Amino acid sequence: MANRTPNPETARAEFEVAATLAAIESLQGTLTMARALVLAGRSVDLAGLDREAARLCAAVACLPGDSGQALLGSLAGLAQEIDLLSRCLAEP
Repeated sequence: MANRTPNPETARAEFEVAATLAAIESLQGTLTMARALVLAGRSVDLAGLDREAARLCAAVACLPGDSGQALLGSLAGLAQEIDLLSRCLAEP
């Protein structure tokens, strides 16, 4: 078996995608928790979520090549969670 040295650019891209995916999942978890609290009649403080979303967008935009394609499903799930939370907040 040959010992192949990984391409540093590929390894970096994979690391950046994994880190961005972790950030997406973290933000989605925060939004899911916020929605659960709203549904339970609790108030939530959403301050700072806009900054976190902006950082996430910047991270995705900076991913090399088409490596961000791997995140499309996770980003769609995040967008869905944002929509669900928005609907819960709009209900009287």
